[in-house]
Amino acid sequence: MNIEANNLLAQIRDYQSQITDSRALISTDSQVDGSSRAGNFGSEISSALSQALSGVNDMQANAVDLSSAYLAGEDIPLTDVVLGMQKSSLAFEATLQVRNKVLEAYQQIMNMPV
Repeated sequence: MNIEANNLLAQIRDYQSQITDSRALISTDSQVDGSSRAGNFGSEISSALSQALSGVNDMQANAVDLSSAYLAGEDIPLTDVVLGMQKSSLAFEATLQVRNKVLEAYQQIMNMPV
């Protein structure tokens, strides 16, 4: 259980370093015009979101696999099943909150006067 928490923290730190690296790349790239920087940033955001969604999907698949194995009578502790399901639920809720914030920001931008 402690190893899984450490792996999750390591994954979060990796995402943070990727964001920091992309911000540093954008701020130091002063020779590129604004449109190509925006396109590059958009593709990096898309890639980061794809990776995050893939991670959430993997957690959900792992929770389903653990649950199915436990129900089939395999030697899997119930605590591991519950922990996997809770991690999956938490990852999904976090993803949902990020989606809601992005939609809210988009709506605010679209409502700005030109």
